[in-house]
Amino acid sequence: MTAAIIFTILSAIVIVFQLCLAAGLPWGAASMGGKFPGKYPPKMRLVAILNIGLLVFITFIVLSRANICLEQMRPFSQKAIWGVVVFSLIGTIMNTITPSKIERIWAPVGLIQLITSLIIAFS
Repeated sequence: MTAAIIFTILSAIVIVFQLCLAAGLPWGAASMGGKFPGKYPPKMRLVAILNIGLLVFITFIVLSRANICLEQMRPFSQKAIWGVVVFSLIGTIMNTITPSKIERIWAPVGLIQLITSLIIAFS
């Protein structure tokens, strides 16, 4: 349960960051390899909103798999948690190798989410 709470808190932080990007805050250098420094253009703001939806969905998978909520989703979450693990692994790698130095601040977040999702997957 602790792993799921940690994962959820980190997801909430990333969701707030994505909301800020979608709202036009000039933090684009810390996302997408720094390709859009400053404010995101309109199409990228839509991408930020889609990212929020994806993050909410994977967080629900984690919470369901950890038996915290969404009991009806548990059969799905037993397999889907492995997709969360892969997503977290890819995120960790991408945030580690990004050409944007500021974006590398997300690598530890991805790594902790990877570890916590593995704990939940094996529980």
